[in-house]
Amino acid sequence: MADEQQFIEDGLQRTQIDEFFADELGRAGYGGMDVAKTPMGTQIVLKAEKPGMVIGKGGKNIRKITTELEERFNLDDPQVDVQEVEEPDLNARIVADRLGNALERGWYFRKAGHTTIDRIMESGALGAEIVLSGKVTGARSRVEKFNRGYIKHNGEPAEDIVDSGVGVAVMKLGTIGVQVKIIPPNAQLPDDFEVYEDVEVEDYVADTDGESVEELLEGEPDDAETTEVGHDEPDEAVDAGEAADAVDEEVIEEEVDVPTDDDVEDVDVDELEDAVDEELDEETEAEAEELMDEMDDADSADEESDADASDEEEAEQ
Repeated sequence: MADEQQFIEDGLQRTQIDEFFADELGRAGYGGMDVAKTPMGTQIVLKAEKPGMVIGKGGKNIRKITTELEERFNLDDPQVDVQEVEEPDLNARIVADRLGNALERGWYFRKAGHTTIDRIMESGALGAEIVLSGKVTGARSRVEKFNRGYIKHNGEPAEDIVDSGVGVAVMKLGTIGVQVKIIPPNAQLPDDFEVYEDVEVEDYVADTDGESVEELLEGEPDDAETTEVGHDEPDEAVDAGEAADAVDEEVIEEEVDVPTDDDVEDVDVDELEDAVDEELDEETEAEAEELMDEMDDADSADEESDADASDEEEAEQ
């Protein structure tokens, strides 16, 4: 059988066993189970509010449950262990069954919800949520929620920390689903933090052999021997302390006279612009004259070449 198919088979079998215990041990306050397969057989741990009712007189009831598990679910040598629930109001499965029974007995849903969630918080829970879905009052179904404290809905904390339980209340108008989520008192949430007041920081700083941070920064580096890698024979040891000694440089402070507004002579802006324009005009005229001379030289060269060419033609004729 493939691994995926085996996972499905195991999950289906676990669900069927859980439903069997819920039907058989409803009056005993069934609070869930843990199944573990061992080389010796199948170990099942039951959580119940009243372990005596699960075991029965002289162990009669527990032997009946063991035989039923072996015949119906084909479990190899099932070993059933019963544990008592210390605080039933903090077990989501038991609370959901209690609330479903209260609704079946005629309790008004809002009174039953507030009373149940108040008992959960009085037991020390960090947070709780109750969801009732169905025809709670009339022919039209709806969803009612009751919240107290802090509750997680997503992520790993919602799977590992939050205790969830589901119950059912069969009414004349229809079935009402009961879902309960509880965060136990000693749950370690990932976003928890604690603030300490009037605490010395030195008590929480790692020990540095009696030296403070200031002393470590001010201290001189220790002498170390270094050798060059890549040679057949190591060179002589070099004293790092001597290599670290640097020549003290004398810093000479020179006074630099910074000109002030009084030292700067007043300059006429218009005269400065006229002088710049005159210089630009002179440079432009000089460049223009050079360009004209070059053009004249080029024209004279062309005329000479044309004259030579004409002389050669006449000579050939």
